[in-house]
Amino acid sequence: MAVYTVRQKYLVDNYAVLNLLTSPEIEIGLPIDVADVDATFDGTFVVIALPPYLFVGVSDEGDLLYNPALPIANQVLYAKTAANVDRVAASGTVTYAPVATWVDSADVLTWLGISSATQEDEDFTTTCAEAASQFAYRRRYEAGYTDSLTTVPSQDVFLGCQMLGGAYYRQRGSVDSYASFQDMGSPPVPGLNGMIKQLLGIGRPAVA
Repeated sequence: MAVYTVRQKYLVDNYAVLNLLTSPEIEIGLPIDVADVDATFDGTFVVIALPPYLFVGVSDEGDLLYNPALPIANQVLYAKTAANVDRVAASGTVTYAPVATWVDSADVLTWLGISSATQEDEDFTTTCAEAASQFAYRRRYEAGYTDSLTTVPSQDVFLGCQMLGGAYYRQRGSVDSYASFQDMGSPPVPGLNGMIKQLLGIGRPAVA
């Protein structure tokens, strides 16, 4: 989760724009929570653009228009039906907390081959599934992919998340590897092995 401080606000042609104090690592098409700006700007909205220039309105064709002579860094734009608001100083916050739900407890238990789980196992595999989904989403985003938070991009990514969640589960009770009763040697930690990287597509940046 990331929380950004608002320093300016304005609204033109039913589009609200907030200027943030720092550069936002926010993905277009995902929701943000705006708080303590004012009743017009506050709420949960989907990010439509991160404009680098002053937003001046909408064309007859519906295109967003900007003034390239007035660059403004760290802006977030979203749809908001309301009267126009001149650009003024503002306060408040923008919270960005994407939550990926690509695999769940049942998926991890299936990969582990556990057909009858205790409540404790179900609780822990739920945590493992959530961690695997978040980690996989974040790493793919860092590699240049734009994915849905709720729909897994493909079966290979699904399997990679499933394997990663299973690896987290198997390292339970261990310091740096799978828990083992073997007297000799220590199995390697495959939490993010080459196969998982290959499945998630994070061994290289995304290409067009």
